[in-house]
Amino acid sequence: MDRKIEKKKGLKAKHIYIVIAIILVFGLSMKMIFGAQSSTFRADEDKLNIAEVTSGSFKDYISIIGMVEPKTTIYLDLEEGGKVVEKLIDEGETVKKGDVIVKLVNNDLKLQILNTESSLAYQSNELRNTLISMEQQKINNLQQLLSIDTDIIRLKRRYEQNLKLYEKGFISKEDYLISKENYEFSRRDRDLRYQRMVQDSIFRENQKLQMNSSLKNMQQNLEMVRQRLENLNIKAPADGQLGSLEVEIGQSINRGQRIGQLHILNDFKIVAEVDEHYIDRVRRGLSGSFTRNDKSYHQVTKKVYPEVRDGRFKVDLIFDGESPEKLRTGQTYHIKLELGQPVDALLLPRGGFFQSTGGQWVFVLDESGDFATKRNIKIGRQNSQYFEVLEGLDAGEKVITNNYDNFGDNDRIEFK
Repeated sequence: MDRKIEKKKGLKAKHIYIVIAIILVFGLSMKMIFGAQSSTFRADEDKLNIAEVTSGSFKDYISIIGMVEPKTTIYLDLEEGGKVVEKLIDEGETVKKGDVIVKLVNNDLKLQILNTESSLAYQSNELRNTLISMEQQKINNLQQLLSIDTDIIRLKRRYEQNLKLYEKGFISKEDYLISKENYEFSRRDRDLRYQRMVQDSIFRENQKLQMNSSLKNMQQNLEMVRQRLENLNIKAPADGQLGSLEVEIGQSINRGQRIGQLHILNDFKIVAEVDEHYIDRVRRGLSGSFTRNDKSYHQVTKKVYPEVRDGRFKVDLIFDGESPEKLRTGQTYHIKLELGQPVDALLLPRGGFFQSTGGQWVFVLDESGDFATKRNIKIGRQNSQYFEVLEGLDAGEKVITNNYDNFGDNDRIEFK
């Protein structure tokens, strides 16, 4: 007879598959729900900075802070060392050329200068005595020449007289020949002596020129030696304002040491520091400007220093045209330095978002204005007011420009 087969109780394989499928669907649903919630940040719209992208003229400039400095500064370096005995002018005071600023004393230098003066004076006297002797020798030579010429005149007269007497037979031929020979000898002797005197005269003139030159050099050396004493009085080399002065009474200072500087106040320049990011774009001839008392003043970059220190480099700017009145060393101005010509572009106002994203993406508001979503963009140049937008935004769109650090990794911001 047939037997009724009872169904086995418990889970079968198909039941296990169904349960697993339900768990997977449930888990996926929960992930989508909570995942959507985790990528959304709720913010108070009133506490956000929202800016509109506009189309306009982008002015390629940077804002830098410049400090007024004298265009010319003269450093005060010591030509002679010594001990400070008097300080006549303090820092910041106006001086005239030749005003004594500091007085020094150097006893060793005084003794050295006295010895040098004595030696130079002795050599100078010796040269003068030699020149006097040469002049005396010149006079003696002239006297000898005069005596010879007188003797020749007498011998010639005697010769002519003996010639007449010999022709008449009053004297012997020997007496006549002796007078003739004496006369001719004196003439030849006179020519030789004269040639020797000429050579001596040329030699003496050359010696005289050399000695005069040596004497002149000695006199100059003597003046220079005396000037060394005068150099112990540190004087202002020009009209101006005394800057730093690093000396104290009783201080010993070495020769060549720098003790201060003098600012020439007839012209000024502006020295500014620029971020190294712009080192390839800043060059000579760029235009800059700042406003003072509602009046604009223009400058031109004169010098760009190549050294970069602490991420910045220096530039010198000079005034192009009129400069402000009553400029003072140390005054600071905010200068707009133009790096290029204005161009038409999409403009996004600057904001803290750049520090968070590096300008690679922003939160853009939806047309409804209820939320904002993340969007990748591309930013070009920048100035103190705007970024130049190259890609990712259109004119009229609105962007959150706050710092994004509080938004976390969310891709969407909903407004409360």
